[in-house]
Amino acid sequence: MNERDSEAVAAQLVAKGYSLAGAEAGADVILLNTCSVRDLAEQKALRKMENLVAEVRRSRPEAVLGLLGCMAQSRGQELLDRLPDVDLVVGTRRFHRTADYVDDILAGRRGRVVDVQEEPGSEEAMREHLLSGNGKTSVSAFVSIMQGCNQYCTFCIVPYTRGPERSRSVAGIVSECRELVQRGVKEITLLGQIVTSYGKRDFPARDGKSTFVQLLEAVDALEGLERIRFTSPHPKGYGDDLVAAYGRLRKLAPSAHIPVQSGSDRILKLMHRGYTRERYLRLVQKLRSVQPAIGLSTDFIVGFPGEREEDFEQTLSLAREVEFDQAFIFKYSERRDTPAAAMPGQVPLEVREERHERLLGLVNQVAARRYPDFVGRQVQVLVEGPSRKNPARYSGRTPCNKIVVFDGAERLRGCLLDLRITRAGAFTLYGEPVMGNPDRASRSASGAADAK
Repeated sequence: MNERDSEAVAAQLVAKGYSLAGAEAGADVILLNTCSVRDLAEQKALRKMENLVAEVRRSRPEAVLGLLGCMAQSRGQELLDRLPDVDLVVGTRRFHRTADYVDDILAGRRGRVVDVQEEPGSEEAMREHLLSGNGKTSVSAFVSIMQGCNQYCTFCIVPYTRGPERSRSVAGIVSECRELVQRGVKEITLLGQIVTSYGKRDFPARDGKSTFVQLLEAVDALEGLERIRFTSPHPKGYGDDLVAAYGRLRKLAPSAHIPVQSGSDRILKLMHRGYTRERYLRLVQKLRSVQPAIGLSTDFIVGFPGEREEDFEQTLSLAREVEFDQAFIFKYSERRDTPAAAMPGQVPLEVREERHERLLGLVNQVAARRYPDFVGRQVQVLVEGPSRKNPARYSGRTPCNKIVVFDGAERLRGCLLDLRITRAGAFTLYGEPVMGNPDRASRSASGAADAK
């Protein structure tokens, strides 16, 4: 979501005549979009801005420096008090005002600006996209379908920084997706803090289908679109209608990132997650019954207040049982004004770090066992462009969201390409094109599994 917000602000500035700078050293405007989910992210942003102030103000005193996003929302004026050389602080519901503020500051019409006010309808204001880089059109795009969160997990600051849930209209979302497809986008990822809560309080269910599933159907009907993904859902949001959608919507990619956070019912209750271990495992079973080769990833938090060794062992056992394709593991981070920060039984940092390493080791062991199973199989990828780590080669993603690196060419960007997997690395596959592949993009929708 932060990546999408940053892109929209950049697109608004470009629309006003600004151009993207190749590096900070040559920029007239430097904006840091901040995150508050973990303390480390906040401290990193503060250090970065302090370094920018020291460097930029000495050589380019007229440059505009700004902080955007969640930390800006939660700290507001406090940031300007701490960093008096910063010009601009803009919160999460006012991103769309940023370009105007930059214009005004550079023109001398405004002094320093702090804007963390609420704004009704702000969820509909971020439609701009930057799809081109180096003359090449992006294959994939993110589309925000809602803002805010009503879950109030006890560890999370997001409901306080992004506010309550506010959903966009189906028509507005579909219109934005259609425009992206017309500009060459082949894959769209729908975004929401809890994306499966989309429209629950604003639009009615119909024919036994939630509003979110209705939206998926509408996007699935767009001609020229190849794949749909979404993130980040909540286990509670997976009704039978959404599970069934994986089997009947051709463009809905068979992959799901479903944060579990803990394998202990006691800890899940303390976290205010709203489901049990058994319910989560039952969901995994349902999804795999509809799409046996579905790619599953998750989030874990280790060292939550009150977590005992037996609780952590239950997390380890859940990870063994599910065998996630990938997992993002976080050490619990205290967030001010959240209930968990005041809970008894705060786990020492060294214990959090030790549990983090143990769980990470297990996840890596599972991947080391599962990824080699793909060697020799044929998979289909949507070619995204040159590999980030090795620009001499190309990469794409399977429907189940596994990255495959191969020898390719620019003409294949945006194609659906069949590859034979020749070897497996840590969370990356390597392949070679199968004879008979088309020289141009395949226009057929594909929800195929990763193995043929």
